[in-house]
Amino acid sequence: RGAMDRIVPILITALTAALGLLPLVIACGQPGSELLAPLAAVVLGGLVSSTALNLFVVPAACSLLPPHPSTPAASAAHTLS
Repeated sequence: RGAMDRIVPILITALTAALGLLPLVIACGQPGSELLAPLAAVVLGGLVSSTALNLFVVPAACSLLPPHPSTPAASAAHTLS
């Protein structure tokens, strides 16, 4: 449920940063972009990988953990046993 609540802010933040870096990546090979174009490509790759990590890997890892005792589902399971 937490991943569904956070999907829109994560995507909007990553998309805004990626759109800001896109002109620098496209300008690869232009005079004056020798330093900024590779840097922008690395940052853009980091944005893509961290967004994928936040949206897919972290929720999958959290689903493998046992529920926290203060959550309603865990409390209900504890009272039933």
